[in-house]
Amino acid sequence: MRYRSIIPIVAAAGLVVVAGSTAAGPDALDIDVTSAVPAVRTIDYLRSIDSVREYTKPKSFFGKLLEVVAGPADEATRLVRPFGVTSDSLGRLLVADPGQRVVHIFDFEKQKYAYLKGGRRREPFVSPVGVAVDAEDNIFVSDSARARIFVFNKQGKFQRAFGEPETGQRLLRPTGLAIDSVAGLIYLTDTLLHQVLVLKRDGTQVRTIGRRGTGPWEFNFPVSLALVRGTLYVVDSMNFRVQSLTAEGAFLRSFGRLGNQTGTLNRPKGIAADSDGNLYVVDALFEAVQVFDGHGRLLDYFGSGGTGVGQFTLPAGIYIDPRDRIFIADSYNRRIQVFRSRREAR
Repeated sequence: MRYRSIIPIVAAAGLVVVAGSTAAGPDALDIDVTSAVPAVRTIDYLRSIDSVREYTKPKSFFGKLLEVVAGPADEATRLVRPFGVTSDSLGRLLVADPGQRVVHIFDFEKQKYAYLKGGRRREPFVSPVGVAVDAEDNIFVSDSARARIFVFNKQGKFQRAFGEPETGQRLLRPTGLAIDSVAGLIYLTDTLLHQVLVLKRDGTQVRTIGRRGTGPWEFNFPVSLALVRGTLYVVDSMNFRVQSLTAEGAFLRSFGRLGNQTGTLNRPKGIAADSDGNLYVVDALFEAVQVFDGHGRLLDYFGSGGTGVGQFTLPAGIYIDPRDRIFIADSYNRRIQVFRSRREAR
């Protein structure tokens, strides 16, 4: 059986999913149904999150009066350019939003909303793009512009920052984050260093992985990564591929190449894995998500360009929670789209 979905625009019975796929040009995604490998899952659309209004208290009379006089403060209540996404053990959804220069924290169970604005008073976020949590729900945020990793406790209190000049650490453009809570290690893509850095939770550097290049164990503007069952998958963006490494950094294999067919990559951004270990790779220019097994064989794909349900405009980050809910940062549609990947009954 192939992947299929109850979403009308999403892949079903071998149909291509990216809008404009019949058009010519490098951004068009051509049909190649023969490359798919059998799989038994379905992708269901659940909802979209584009505003914090449902998690904030109703405005007072004077607050509403101020809006009449000065106009609504819509930008303060909306996602602007969501990028990194994760959740914690409390069920809260955390969204790094470089457009708003904050990390949004949605508590769905308690119907509450909060946000993080940065570290010390004089060091607010400039471009928070990556967010991850450890086993104690400490929050790690990569700010690509400040070249810092900010650490907060689960209450949102600032603890420390890595990459500060006085520590001698050299970060240029920290982006993707993955945390191994058992080993107490942080894996970080530094896009301008063209490396993966491995740090202890206190920020001490353990080792670096890779260098700039096009061969195995070499990177060209890596942007994100996922640690899945002891294997590290790195989105090697401008080499148009995903490299898989051991947790220690030894090269295993890579998959992907530049192209306009399913299974190829054009501008890969985010990566995440479901409970079966299948990999979901967001491609910003294809405006779709492609699904691969751990060996890089294409399983299926969903999404298309646009503003409707299941459509994307320059999507970026992706996160899959333990219940196989898929959260995709639909960046230039200013929203998070939520899906569920579920096994089909045989």
